[in-house]
Amino acid sequence: MFRLSLVTASLIAGLSLPVQAQEPVTISAELEQKVIEWRRDFHEHPELSNREFRTSEKVAEHLESLGLEVQTGIAHTGVVAILKGGKPGPLVALRADMDALPVVEKTDVPFKSTAVSEYRGQEVGVMHACGHDLHIAMLMGAAEQLVAMQDELAGSVMFIFQPAEEGAPVGEEGGAELMLEEGLFADAKPEAVFGIHVWSAGNTGTIGYREGPLMASSDRFEINVKGRQTHGSRPWGGVDPIVAAGQIITNTQSIVSRQIDITKAPAVLSFGIVEGGVRNNIIPDEVYLEGTIRNFDMDNRQQIFADLKRTAEHTAAASGAEAHVHIDEGYPVTVNNPELTRMMLPTIEKVAGAENVKVNPLVTGAEDFSFYALETPGLFVFLGITPEGQDPAEAPSNHSPYFFADEAALKTGTELYINWVVDYAAQQ
Repeated sequence: MFRLSLVTASLIAGLSLPVQAQEPVTISAELEQKVIEWRRDFHEHPELSNREFRTSEKVAEHLESLGLEVQTGIAHTGVVAILKGGKPGPLVALRADMDALPVVEKTDVPFKSTAVSEYRGQEVGVMHACGHDLHIAMLMGAAEQLVAMQDELAGSVMFIFQPAEEGAPVGEEGGAELMLEEGLFADAKPEAVFGIHVWSAGNTGTIGYREGPLMASSDRFEINVKGRQTHGSRPWGGVDPIVAAGQIITNTQSIVSRQIDITKAPAVLSFGIVEGGVRNNIIPDEVYLEGTIRNFDMDNRQQIFADLKRTAEHTAAASGAEAHVHIDEGYPVTVNNPELTRMMLPTIEKVAGAENVKVNPLVTGAEDFSFYALETPGLFVFLGITPEGQDPAEAPSNHSPYFFADEAALKTGTELYINWVVDYAAQQ
C-alpha cells in the first residue's frame, strides 16, 4: 500500500483543516486565449515518447521567458522549472506529461495532426489522442499566472513537464520513474505533488477525484510453455504445449476469483496474446502467452505475481511441460493521499463549482504519476472535456483517433493548478 515516512507524515499532519474562505484566483481572457493557442500548436505537432524534442524546446522557451530557473534534458526530454515566491512557504510540484500516441487522427479540427513518425520499426501517424497537449498548455498558463503573482506568493513551485508517460520505446527508459532516478526530488523534495488528466468520460469542466487508490497498477507478463514437438496424429509421442497453455489460461483465472482477498481491492488478469504452431498436424515445441495484470492494492500485486508463477509452472508440470514466467513490472497503483485530498477538495469545488465535482470510480487504466505519489503525498484528478449536451458515455475515449477535447475546459484546469498552489501554502 501507499508508503509514508515519518518525515512525510509530519509534513502532512493536520492537512484536513478546511481551506481558508477566499475567492479563487482566475485567469484573464488574454491568458486563456494563449493557453488555447499553445494547446493547438502542440496538438498540430505531436511527438512520441522520448522524442518530444520540439515540445520540450517550446516549453523551455516559455518558462525562460518568464524568468524561471529551467533545467532541460531530464529523462531525455523532460523540462523542470522552479518558481521561488516572494514569501516563505512550502515547495509543491505541478506535473504535466508531454508525449503523444501512434494514432492516425480522424477528427476534423483545423489544427488536426498530420504528423508521422517511426514506432516499432514502422511509419505511423502521431496524435495527441490522450490530451497531453492540454496538460502542457494548462501548466504553461499556470506558470505564467503564478509568476505574475510571485511577490505575494508563499513558498515555491516546481513545474514538471514530463516525457514518456505512455511508456518509453522498447529498449529505453523514460517517464516519471527515470526523472526521479535522475534526481528530480534529490535536492528539493516537494511537500505535495499535483496532477490533472483530461477525461472524455466527463462533461466539460467537471472534476473526478477519489481518496486512496484511483488508477490501477499495470504489469505485463510473458509465459513460455515448452513441450516436445510431435506429429498431431501421435500426441503421446511428445508433450503438447498447446493443451498445457490452455490449462494455464483457465487455471490462472482462479487467482483473482479464489486466491487473493478481493475485499481489499479489485484486480484483473487478462491474456492478450496466444501464439504457437505452424501447421494443423504438428504439435509444436512451444506456445507463447502474454497478458496484463491490473490491480489497486500493492500487497495484492505481489501476491498475484507469485500466484501466477506458481500456477503456470505447476499446471505445465502436470502435463509434462515447462512454463517459464517473466513479469515486467510497470506502473504502481496511483494513490491519492487521503489527507491531502480532503485538504484540497474545497479548492477543487471553488474552482469547478461544487455541483461539478464528483467521486470518480476506480479506473483500471494506469498512470506513471504513481511514482511521484510514492515519494511524496500526491493528488491526481480527472478533468472532463466532453462538450455539455453530449453523453460522455458515447464520446470517443482517450486514445481514440476521434478523441475530441472541448477547449473550454482549459480554463478550469489552469485555474485548478494555480489555486492548488495558493491554497496549499495558505494552510501551512
